[in-house]
Amino acid sequence: MKLLLATNNAHKREEMEAILKQVIPDVEVVSIADVYPEGIDVEETGETLEENAYLKAKTLYDLTGLPTIADDTGLEVDALNGQPGVRTARFAGENATYQDNVNLTLEKLHGVPAEERLAKFRTVICFCSDVRTVFAEGVCEGRIAEATSGTAGFGYDPIFLPTGSTRTFAEMESGEKHELSHRGRALREFATLLEQYNQ
Repeated sequence: MKLLLATNNAHKREEMEAILKQVIPDVEVVSIADVYPEGIDVEETGETLEENAYLKAKTLYDLTGLPTIADDTGLEVDALNGQPGVRTARFAGENATYQDNVNLTLEKLHGVPAEERLAKFRTVICFCSDVRTVFAEGVCEGRIAEATSGTAGFGYDPIFLPTGSTRTFAEMESGEKHELSHRGRALREFATLLEQYNQ
């Protein structure tokens, strides 16, 4: 099965491809760069993760005719009333770096005790093909650490402690992270749904 990943984020593409090859053994992953070497960017104008995932998947499917999968992921922090949510990648501004977003999150949570730093990562997957559109979701509960720790992963990984762990995502090997993570859970749910549809 050939599957186009609708993302320009190299870290996300690498992670999704690794998980997809585990859950769909015969998958052939195609990147945007493979079909659009000059690049193409889909503006995320949706107000929800579902809307943004659909926008990306449907736009790239319409342009290429290839079965396409996209995700949108939000970090929802209880003490920040669910922020940054749909603006997770742009929390510190439109051109924010991973570090900018991490720094702002820690700044906003300064002085908040550990038991009140609860948060969750939520990933919504959208798959578009000529036959159907499929949504899947994965959630990982946890909390925000008081300081960064670890060098693996990307995004908010250095400050996210999944429930039951004393290590951040950035302190874990990729395989361990994939087992626990929101994105891993969403892609495994997607693979299960796809298998059911194809029976």
